[in-house]
Amino acid sequence: MSDQVMQIALRIKELREISDLTVAEVASCLGVSEEEYQEYESGRKDIPISLLLKISDYYQVDTTTILTGQSPRLSVCALTRKNMGVPIERAQQYIYKNLAYNFNHRKIEPLLVTIPVGVNPNLECNSHYGHEFDYVLEGVMRLKVGDQIMVMNPGDSAYYDSIHPHAMQAVGDQPCVFLAMVIP
Repeated sequence: MSDQVMQIALRIKELREISDLTVAEVASCLGVSEEEYQEYESGRKDIPISLLLKISDYYQVDTTTILTGQSPRLSVCALTRKNMGVPIERAQQYIYKNLAYNFNHRKIEPLLVTIPVGVNPNLECNSHYGHEFDYVLEGVMRLKVGDQIMVMNPGDSAYYDSIHPHAMQAVGDQPCVFLAMVIP
């Protein structure tokens, strides 16, 4: 696992210990098995973004703090220049950049997401609490929400209750880039 995954694992373990909670208590609240949660805390298994959002909400700690170890400081306006943002380096299918990482007490998580060609061919789904708004910027995206499958082109958007299993994949020979607004 990468150094960033290990750092995130250490931070969530520290949050649990500071809160004087057991692995069983946290795993139960997050809806995962104790074994799976221990794999996340040890850094043996990468934490999905949806679970990071759940952990952030559970501990009432900003996701930026969990991801970077630094608290966001801005509360009036946060400007993120083109090609900037905090990369969320995951060993997962999608490439994420948090576009408001330095704004304190965010109500949404604005993410720039890139789906490489050939990723998630079986449309393996995940789900998380809240809502999600996806706006395609480049490429073509196949979006599955529940049993519904949609093909989205640049300028198309979808808003959905993200508790329903959902997945994305790039269609064609170029990556798909989209703006995801995750609303816990």
